[in-house]
Amino acid sequence: MRAEAAALRVATYNIHRAIGTDHQRNPARIAGVLGELRADVVGLQEVDWHDEPGRRHAQFEYLARLPGYAAVAGPNLRDHRGHYGNLLLTHLPIRAVRLHNLSLDGREPRGAVDVDLALGAGSLRVIVTHLGLRVGERWRQAWALRRLLLQAPDRPTVLLGDLNDWLPGSPTVRPLLALCASRRHPRTFPSRRPVLALDRILTRALPMPKPPVAHRSATACVASDHLPVVADLPVPD
Repeated sequence: MRAEAAALRVATYNIHRAIGTDHQRNPARIAGVLGELRADVVGLQEVDWHDEPGRRHAQFEYLARLPGYAAVAGPNLRDHRGHYGNLLLTHLPIRAVRLHNLSLDGREPRGAVDVDLALGAGSLRVIVTHLGLRVGERWRQAWALRRLLLQAPDRPTVLLGDLNDWLPGSPTVRPLLALCASRRHPRTFPSRRPVLALDRILTRALPMPKPPVAHRSATACVASDHLPVVADLPVPD
């Protein structure tokens, strides 16, 4: 954790396979944005495990080896070309890891990374996810995540994800939002001129004193088609 901060900084970022708005695939540019965020915990979506021409390692390995971070992989799609899905990066010690399948028949595979992190004398639960594109799909996935949260309703929890809900009032993810701290969600997509609040930071049994904010640096506006979202949270007792 950053020594100068009393709060815990968390972030969520759909990196779009590290393909920027200039159509260039550049994991190093994503790493640069992560350096700007200075987050203790980061949930990434659309991370590609496919081999990249001209690089020694796949994209996942490149990001997982960023200095100071431990990584937890949550690949959703597996085929002969490689893997693709979610990735958690954290400065905090990892106590437990659970992977949940949120896939529905006939739809792109989806899942969630669910970890317990050591924090002070206690622990913090962090869930990283990326919900589907169809209305009914997101509704069912939101209910599945709600059930996961209710397994430990009093545990401080942070959910980091691209919820893919752009409708007024967020109707397709309302079952999930009803359990979490209610805050304004910043617009993150498309990154150059964002109009949709797709990327969310939600908390359960943990206050969020200030709303999350979209990080809009010059690099972030080109590195992916989504902007990252950042929030500073109190460290639970």
